[in-house]
Amino acid sequence: MKKKSLLASALAAAALAAFPVAAQATATGSALTLSPTPEPSEMTSGAPSEMPSEGPSENMSGAPSEGGEAALPFGPGCAALPSSGPGSIASMAKERVATAAAGNPRLSQLVGALKEAGLVDTLNSAEGITVFAPSNEAFSQIPQEVREKLKSDKALLKKVLTYHVVSGKVTPKELKSGTLETLEGGKLTVKEENGEYTVNDAKIICGNVPTANAVVYIIDKVLVPPQ
Repeated sequence: MKKKSLLASALAAAALAAFPVAAQATATGSALTLSPTPEPSEMTSGAPSEMPSEGPSENMSGAPSEGGEAALPFGPGCAALPSSGPGSIASMAKERVATAAAGNPRLSQLVGALKEAGLVDTLNSAEGITVFAPSNEAFSQIPQEVREKLKSDKALLKKVLTYHVVSGKVTPKELKSGTLETLEGGKLTVKEENGEYTVNDAKIICGNVPTANAVVYIIDKVLVPPQ
């Protein structure tokens, strides 16, 4: 398929330029930008820091606490989320997933893409799903020609976005090793190594964020479906 090949090759080239490691066929370091470029203060994916949480609602350490679905959000990127009000972890927990993301300034480009693809109602009406949500910083890595391609091809955009969604609420324990089947039909490879969680080759920078109908794991790259 020429369309998928263009997307995968362009994103893979960008990923190799930014990250000199072998690219996986099912993942990329690039991203789709459908809204304005994010501010310089976007979340970064660096190594997890030992930062104990000051309150009961957030866990800022690099590793999740025990407790399955009841475990607290974790990861260095959680500190960059609003501490209160729209977009905060407490606020997101009360809203359906697409609405919750819309209130979070760190996920504005994802929300813009969901609107373009007509997926907002689909995600909000689903029960018990997991969304691997690329941050604005992840989206800003996509080459301009790929952005334009995705804007003009909604079917392709929908395919890319549904590759980030999994049926069922995935717990941190389930991310330690294995594969997950996505709504797009492809599979994601998840693993944990030295306290760092990855989905394909994307790092989880703030994980296990609850919403009313889903759990969200914010990642530092946009994933590309396998060809």
